[in-house]
Amino acid sequence: MADNFKAIIYPVRDAEKAKALFTALLGEPPAHEAPYYVGWTIDGQDVGLNPHGFDQGMTGPVPYVDVADIKSRFDALVAAGASVVQEVTEVGGGTQIASVKDADGNIVGIRSRAA
Repeated sequence: MADNFKAIIYPVRDAEKAKALFTALLGEPPAHEAPYYVGWTIDGQDVGLNPHGFDQGMTGPVPYVDVADIKSRFDALVAAGASVVQEVTEVGGGTQIASVKDADGNIVGIRSRAA
């Protein structure tokens, strides 16, 4: 699995309003809808809405990099000086996510998906 940005997740307060806006923006309805996530995949790029994102510490959109070994990459980021925002968490379907904050306050996420 190549390491590259494959997802960007937006925290939203009103999932229905945000879904309408992103449907208009992306030109198609979401491929996935659940109480915890609404998402599209456009040309291999995932775009998601997290209605609980602000409660989870998100302050704006978070890019996620796909990694093969999320635990070792997470540990490497923390060892390199990143602050933990979200520990490695299972989010369904074998997908795990985590996020850290760099020294400038930027949040970056990592994601590992089941093969």
